[in-house]
Amino acid sequence: MNAMWRLQVAFCTVSVLSLSSAGESKARSCSEVRQAYKAKGFSLLNVPLQEISGEHLRVCPQGYTCCTSEMEEKLNQQSKLEFENMTFSIYVSLNAPYVSFFLDLLDNSEKSLNSMFTRTYGKLYMQNSEVFQDLFTELKRYYTGGNVNLEEMLNDFWSRLLERMFQLLNSQYHFTDDYLECIGKIADVLKPFGDAPRRLKIQVTKAFIAARTFVQGLMVGREVANRVAKVSSLSCVRALTKMLYCPYCRGMAGLKPCHNYCHNVMRGCLANQADLDSEWNLFIDAMLLVANRLEGPDNIEAVIDPVDIKISEAIITMQENSMQVSAKVSHSEMSYRCLVNTVILFCFRYFPEVVKEGLTNQINNPEVDVDITRPDTLIRQQIMALRVMTNKLKNAYNGNDIYFQDSSKPFGRPTQHHKTPTETQIPEIRSRLSFTPQLVTNATEASLTLLE
Repeated sequence: MNAMWRLQVAFCTVSVLSLSSAGESKARSCSEVRQAYKAKGFSLLNVPLQEISGEHLRVCPQGYTCCTSEMEEKLNQQSKLEFENMTFSIYVSLNAPYVSFFLDLLDNSEKSLNSMFTRTYGKLYMQNSEVFQDLFTELKRYYTGGNVNLEEMLNDFWSRLLERMFQLLNSQYHFTDDYLECIGKIADVLKPFGDAPRRLKIQVTKAFIAARTFVQGLMVGREVANRVAKVSSLSCVRALTKMLYCPYCRGMAGLKPCHNYCHNVMRGCLANQADLDSEWNLFIDAMLLVANRLEGPDNIEAVIDPVDIKISEAIITMQENSMQVSAKVSHSEMSYRCLVNTVILFCFRYFPEVVKEGLTNQINNPEVDVDITRPDTLIRQQIMALRVMTNKLKNAYNGNDIYFQDSSKPFGRPTQHHKTPTETQIPEIRSRLSFTPQLVTNATEASLTLLE
């Protein structure tokens, strides 16, 4: 790290030679600027071939310049856009693949059960298939944010299955609906399926609470990142433009800012966002806890893949114990969780010290004018959203399901096609999440990389 710092300082010192030519009064060619400007996707129409007088510039230094007023404005907007994109990119790729992945697991499991039961039980299954279809419908509804009580839903599934099975195994008798409903209500006493309902309830509850809460955590993190990435300060946008693109207007598109300069701009622009750090880190820690559940023995894939076999075994258990079940019925008839890229930075000499992070420390920021008397209400709202989600994640890690009507927004499959992550990619989420130790540091380092 010391060697890298010395290298950066050396290049900062050497690059002063580049700046010395900026004070020359002779107009120079703008070919380098034109090339870089075009590379950004802008038209070269009305872009000067050589430097012109710059009295019209409002952000960049006046004097000889390669920028028109229109170019300066476009670069001003480009600065804002790139800043917002780099601060939001942390979370943008983490959401949709996992939503689709878990839903695909449910779809595949349902298809497997339908195929297996059709071959094994034939017409009897087809006549009662809605019992199993309803099970998967409710599991999907729970996972996508529906207000479903998992335990009650699973209890209802086993009760309905018992009613159907009891009638089939005793087809010589006619039972009223009230009688069959009564049998379903005493399923815990009868235990016709052995220990399968209890074991499956524990496994499904742990797995689905972890999976749903994890994806909801991704969505909350994405939403928070998106909201706090928005630049509302004109002072910040001006500072970003001066740092990123004013060298273009001076005919030096390849000039890069010094590390300390970039830090001061980033810390000024992210003065309020820096207050998110502690809450963000707690949120990430909780996400990592739940990610462990996605890797453990009770992960959703290990639970859902063999669910057809587990239900089939339970049915066989009841068939084998049908006499005992009937006897019991007769006996009790009335009785549910940025590293710096190694690049060489050419820059100019920068003298001001780097200010500390946080809103109150920006009173002495030499690059961005920050009003420290007005805390950002939006940031306070995002801090609260992170706290609520962190609490929910911690509860999910412990197997407890907490339903928040306002935060558990329904979600479904992404409308765009995403590759489904393989089983080796699920643990990768942990390292990607831990790539966010501090928002300000990440944005600064991303900004330096952007300037390559």
